[in-house]
Amino acid sequence: MSDASHPRSVLVVDDQAPFRLAARAVLRRLDGFEFAGEARSGPEAIDLVAALHPALILMDIHMPLMSGIEATRRIMAEHPDVAVILCSTHDPKDLPADAAASGAIAYVSKEHLSAATIRELWEARQSGAFVSR
Repeated sequence: MSDASHPRSVLVVDDQAPFRLAARAVLRRLDGFEFAGEARSGPEAIDLVAALHPALILMDIHMPLMSGIEATRRIMAEHPDVAVILCSTHDPKDLPADAAASGAIAYVSKEHLSAATIRELWEARQSGAFVSR
């Protein structure tokens, strides 16, 4: 159950503004979570995680400067309590081999990103299994 008085903060990381806007719209429909900020690159995300301490990160895989997989690996090394959901347009079977080893809890195709999917992945985050949708 969510605690509306203390919503979980979410950082959205993607080099494309349309996806950042879409993710914010999804978060508005997700009780117990709130948009905390956005980053356009992996290095920017690393800096913002240290400043904002989000509970959840929606992380694009393909970005200039640093991939989302590498950014996730670095974030998890410093902030193991953060949950990361990788996002891209890949079919789950075509994910880069190192996606599951990055420390992310899940992968979701951008076209399937919804409040229900985020909730489901968040609730399964302690399972230790990397989930692809």
